Amino acid sequence: MSETAKDMIQEQNIHADDNEERLTPQGRPSREKTLSRRMLARMYREQGPLPQETVSWLDAVRPSLRSECRNGPRPCPHVSCRYHLFLDVNPETGSIKLNFPGKEVWELERTCALDVAERGGVTLEEVGQFMNLTRERIRQLESLGLQKVRTTIQERSLEDDLTDFQTDRD
Repeated sequence: MSETAKDMIQEQNIHADDNEERLTPQGRPSREKTLSRRMLARMYREQGPLPQETVSWLDAVRPSLRSECRNGPRPCPHVSCRYHLFLDVNPETGSIKLNFPGKEVWELERTCALDVAERGGVTLEEVGQFMNLTRERIRQLESLGLQKVRTTIQERSLEDDLTDFQTDRD
């Protein structure tokens, strides 16, 4: 294993018996870490692929519908799920962002974004803690999401008006 890969893995490893959260010099929780596609490829070459029977077993036990996972074990062990809060995969670059580099999956209070959404009535501060983001960044994302919804509604109403106009002309 290359020295940079070893250093990165050692930096991210926190033992389960160590309950102290890693803090920055400013006293805030440590920020997310991104593993580039190049780093992941290097680690894959050094460690090799998972055995096919392991991959088949993982695919068989992973829920495919929300109704299957709603009452599943918590914290959720299916880190590859797109709604899992432990990591995010960027589809454009193939990089993986570890949202909580100082914690293991079983140490997270909440692991599923859908569970958080179903709970409802969550403050920006709480959402920020679940996602390891600041309250201000959550507010910015909320504002951006609402703007996208408004734009989509406006575009659809314009399309409806255009459709009505075309049918009136015919």
